[in-house]
Amino acid sequence: MRILLVANYEPDGQQSMRRYAEWLDRVLGERGHRVTIARPRPFFSRLSRHPGLGKFLGYLDKYVLFPPRLRRVARGQDLVHVLDHSNSMYLRTVRGTPNLITCHDVLAIRSARGDFPDHPTRWSGRLVQKWVLSGLRSARHIVCVSARTAADLKSLIGETGAMVRVIPNALNWNYSPGAGMPEGLCARLGLRPGERFLLHVGGNQWYKNRAGVVRIFARLVRHVEFASARLILAGKPWTSALRDVVRQERIADRVIEATGLSNEDLQALYSHAAALLYPSLAEGFGWPIIEAQACGCPVITSCRPPMSEVAGEAAILIDPSDAGAAAGVICAGMERRDELRAAGFRNARRFNEATIVRQYCALYGEVLGAEVPGAPQSGAETAPARSSSRDR
Repeated sequence: MRILLVANYEPDGQQSMRRYAEWLDRVLGERGHRVTIARPRPFFSRLSRHPGLGKFLGYLDKYVLFPPRLRRVARGQDLVHVLDHSNSMYLRTVRGTPNLITCHDVLAIRSARGDFPDHPTRWSGRLVQKWVLSGLRSARHIVCVSARTAADLKSLIGETGAMVRVIPNALNWNYSPGAGMPEGLCARLGLRPGERFLLHVGGNQWYKNRAGVVRIFARLVRHVEFASARLILAGKPWTSALRDVVRQERIADRVIEATGLSNEDLQALYSHAAALLYPSLAEGFGWPIIEAQACGCPVITSCRPPMSEVAGEAAILIDPSDAGAAAGVICAGMERRDELRAAGFRNARRFNEATIVRQYCALYGEVLGAEVPGAPQSGAETAPARSSSRDR
């Protein structure tokens, strides 16, 4: 099968979407499909060094220059998979070819509609999200990465006749229990050998609740079980607002800023952390949950879907908005550390690569069967060998 994957504009820096595209490119190619990746190329955005103007010029790259090229490339494909719901406007460009789109979350759409008053969206963002929602309403086949995302999407698009299928994200790197903590990593982070720490992995989006992570940890260290623990915040550099929270909680000497980490670094941290502290307010999926579980790291996450959906029965579930109560639940729950570790391994197996890619291949067959009379229904892998190309 000739499959075109429509990936994201690289200057937008969406690392999770890059990982998703790279994973699908690899696993589909390994199964004999001929995969091509198309994405908007930076052209106008390179003409300015000013961030605000660069973002506007990026719109020209994405919405003016790219669609004609995408239309040409799509004509030679059996199937087009738009990998991010934020690119739903491209569905109209490729409507001459059987297609589908993945919806990772609808948080930006909901924010633009005023569902999160504390996190308003600018007028330009509201226009873009209205366009995104219109594109999703035109979709005939949609993959959602969690049941919660699917439910939220259906409430937004209404009864459009689209086939909405839940296929969770796969564990897309070989996370597993690591050996000893690398001395070089300890030195970089300022950790003493054997020092106990909690780990958080995420960016600075409001729903990641990094300030809540700090506040919960500040309450935890008042309990004897965590009196000497430290907290590692892994991911994007801290914002000034987050630094203010760390100072206000008077735990600056206990919290470590960790940026630029590799998969190997994260595997080591997951494997040696006392727990992953992941009290998100909302998510589309929550990759760090299964990454931690695959490494044998107990997970503490929110008692809200999709976090609770992804974690299954293998996590300590807390109210992310109540730091004091969360600390108490965590202290009680950590008595089940060995039980959580074993349950986490079992839960992580639900997201293994082979299972998830089979679901995608079966869905591709269904899409072709729905769009092309007489097409195979099984998602059969017809190409004899891997052939992957980039539309550059």
